[in-house]
Parts: sequence; C-alpha cells; structure tokens
Amino acid sequence: MRHARRRVVRRVTRLAAVGGLLLGATMVTRAVASEPPAPDPVPYAAAEEDTGPGSALVARLGASRTAGSWLGEDGRTVVAVTDEKAAAEVREAGADPKVVRHSMRDLKSATKTLGSAPRVPGTAWAMDYRSNEVVVRGDSTVSADDWSDLTRVAKGAGGFVRMERTEGTFTTRINGAEPILSTAGRCSAGYNVTDGKREFILTAGHCGPDGSVWFADDGGRKKVGTTVGGSFPGDDYSLIEYDGGRAGEGAGVVSVGNGQGIRITGVGDPTVGQRVFRSGSTSGLRDGEVTALNATVNYPEGTVSGLIETNVCAEPGDSGGPMFSEGIALGVTSGGSGDCRQAGGTTFFQPVTKALAQLRVDLLVAPKAGGGADTAAPSASAGAAAPDAASPGSSAAGINASTLLPRLADPRNVGPGMLVIGGSLIALVATRWIRAEQDRKAYQRYYSATWS
Repeated sequence: MRHARRRVVRRVTRLAAVGGLLLGATMVTRAVASEPPAPDPVPYAAAEEDTGPGSALVARLGASRTAGSWLGEDGRTVVAVTDEKAAAEVREAGADPKVVRHSMRDLKSATKTLGSAPRVPGTAWAMDYRSNEVVVRGDSTVSADDWSDLTRVAKGAGGFVRMERTEGTFTTRINGAEPILSTAGRCSAGYNVTDGKREFILTAGHCGPDGSVWFADDGGRKKVGTTVGGSFPGDDYSLIEYDGGRAGEGAGVVSVGNGQGIRITGVGDPTVGQRVFRSGSTSGLRDGEVTALNATVNYPEGTVSGLIETNVCAEPGDSGGPMFSEGIALGVTSGGSGDCRQAGGTTFFQPVTKALAQLRVDLLVAPKAGGGADTAAPSASAGAAAPDAASPGSSAAGINASTLLPRLADPRNVGPGMLVIGGSLIALVATRWIRAEQDRKAYQRYYSATWS
C-alpha cells in the first residue's frame, strides 16, 4: 500500500513538472512577444550648406543672389536676397524676402580670409544671416595684440565683418543626457546610434580619444563602454561602443532630468531663428535660439568648423549632450562661453547629420507615443512652427534600472517563465533521483536477504 502511494506521488509530481515546463514555455513566449518594439534606426538626412525651409530657394537662386534663410518671429521663412527679381521669386514661393547688400558668396569669402589668418585661440566667427554680416568674437583670453591683428584681417575681408568682445572663455564643455565619466573627465551621453550590428553612444569628440573607457559612476564599477572612433579637432564627435553591444531599454529617449525623457523620432538640420532645447548632465534642460550656422571656433585644443551657433547656455560636464527640437535630433554639445547661472553666453553644437554621415551609423529613434514604431523619414528641418511655440518633443517616462526581484516578478518579463521552467526541471530531476535512490535501497535489501 505504501509503495502504491509513493508511485502515485511520483507520477503526480512528474505530471506537474511536465505541465510546469509547458506553462513556463508559454509565459516566456508571451513575454518575448509583448516586449516593446526595438528602436528603429533612422538614416541621416543629407546636410546642406544652407538648411531649413528656405534651402531649396537659396539653392535655386544661387550664392550670388541670396545670403541665407531663417525663421521669422511668426514662424514664416525669410530669405535674404540681393535684387528685386529674386525677391519676387521668393514671394511667389510663399516666403518673405529681405533685400540685403552682401551675398552668400561675399560672406563665405570673408570667412575664408579669416580662416587663412594665423589661428588665435579664444576666437570664433559665423555668418549672421539676419544682419547680413560676419560676426567675429574674441573671449577674455585673447590678448590686445592678437585682437588688433585679427581686426586688421577682418577689415581687409570687407566692411561687413563685425568685431565683438565676449565675456568668459570659449572652451570645450568637458568636465543629460546622462553623465558618463572617464579618466579624461565628465561628459554627457548624446544619442544612441547603430551600425546595424552594434550600438553606440554618439557624443562629443573632445570628450576622449580612442580607447577611453567610460563609466556611469565615479567609482568605476558600472562600465558603459569604450570610445572606438571620432574626430576632434576639425569636427567634434565620437562613438562609445556599449560594453554589452546594446543600448537597452529607452534607446530612443534622451534624458531631461527628474526621471523624465523626450522621445527622439528623427534627425535633421536646424534653421537660424529656430527655438532649440539642450540637455546635459550638469545644467539639465535649457532652451534658446539658433543664431548662426557653419560657425568656426578656435578652442585651445584646436579649431572646429561647421558648428551650429546658439544662445543656449551650457556648463562643464554638458559636453556631448543632445540638442533637439520637436523630437528631432539636431546636434551634440561642443563648447562655448558663459554659464547657466548669470552669464548666459554662446554654445556651439556639432551637427548630428554630419556626424552620422562620417561615422556611417544610423540614429536609433523611439516608438510613437501610441506604441507603434516610428518609421517616418527623417525631417530635413525641425522648425515649422513659430519659435515661441516650439517644444522639445513628446515626453517619455524616465527609464530607471530595476532591482532583480521586481524584474523577475513582472509578467511582461521572461523572468517568471524562466523560474517556472527551472522549478519544473528541478522537480523532474528530483523525482528521477528519488526513484533511483529507492531502487538502489530496494536492491540492497534484496541482496542482503539473498546472501545473508
């Protein structure tokens, strides 16, 4: 009778274990099927010399008849032109013309002359489309003699070159966009990108040379990845390959502080006059306006050209952080002057489109707020609304690392299913072991009785 009960218990245990295996497999399958879709890679948009809504008009009319375009206060496109015939064509296209004296060809000629002069660290220049001038700025580190020499060069370039002294110093902002740390200092993560096989962080090039190892904590225990490529000076971008090869959950979201994030849904180039937003691990979310494109900055470490100039503030540690508008990725923080407490200042950004093109990677974007994957083509420009009506983009809850127990208990995770499978396998092995042990003892009893 006792043996019969044991057999029944063993059979019931085996049946329960087999059922557990089937149940666990079903749970794992459902968990995998219900996982949020992976971020879609979005190819870079081709960068143009004059970007924005007026770029097609500028390209059609030519560099000798135009001098850039920008967004007016009402959100309408304004195109600088040098003659009335060009102005009529701009009106016919639905934009607002502004007749100016100097063409884009004149402005570029002046910047070329400035670039051929001896390099003076602490200086920067850019074409100001709205004032039809080239503006040269010198920070507090530029000596009187160097400033005087550069002023003579500017006068020779044309009477439309304006010289300005600025407070503070033009420096790279090394010291978000989540903080990342290495022996080189602290920077901010920019965007997540992919080459189709691996995933990376796109950040500033001055943050560290190839081989720099990055951590998420100052104790060096949470390794993020290693710098595997980039360009600085000349440009200011680099790639940090994730230690595990994947960015993980929230790859298409940029942090804006307080556990909140903004969904990045595309990539494009900014327009002068456009309202933009920047996030960094030091100063958080800040906003301002694009004041110029194709800016050149002479940092102490070297010259960087082709930058986006803005009046958004930034501080040390914000380097590499993302700059965006309406969910469109526009730039990564390079450097500038001033701070976010009193001085304000000027901040320069590396255009994302150029970095993606040079590095041959694609931007990872977030799914739509409704849950579907965003497969829309990247935007050529993010500024269609009036500057004061622009927003960072659609919000997303911050992605925080969970403890092991809640993750395992989450029915949307594979953890519960794996636990059920593991328990069922243990039960099967245990019943087999118990059966074998009972057989062994029975044999011992029989052997003893036979040879006693």
